[in-house]
Amino acid sequence: MADFKFELVSPEQLLLSEMVTAVVIPATEGEMTVMANHAPTMTTIKPGIVSVRTAAGAKKDYVVFGGFADILPTGCTLLAESAVPIDELHRDELTRRIEAAQAELNDATHHEHKSKLEHFIMELTHLRGNVIRD
Repeated sequence: MADFKFELVSPEQLLLSEMVTAVVIPATEGEMTVMANHAPTMTTIKPGIVSVRTAAGAKKDYVVFGGFADILPTGCTLLAESAVPIDELHRDELTRRIEAAQAELNDATHHEHKSKLEHFIMELTHLRGNVIRD
């Protein structure tokens, strides 16, 4: 299986930069598996899990909270609004993000903005159910 360069970058830090065999990203239109020689694509990212299979065979998972991905045949760069390794994510962080979005929704006046916030809250709630186990 061919390898390609993958970088996961957030405003705070470079989380990952290495050769990988495959990356599954939560694209806005649905999950995408990116592999070497992928057609050039740009896509927005919704809150979700990025699963990385390194060239060495390790599996690494990260939680992202939006952003976009630039995919080329030779590599993929995911610029996340915010990202964290999945094992470092705490329930309190997701709850805080949901509450902040809910507060923004309560103050929103435009229908389109309200709709986007409702969808964002739904995605975060779904993510919390998938990532955080009691």
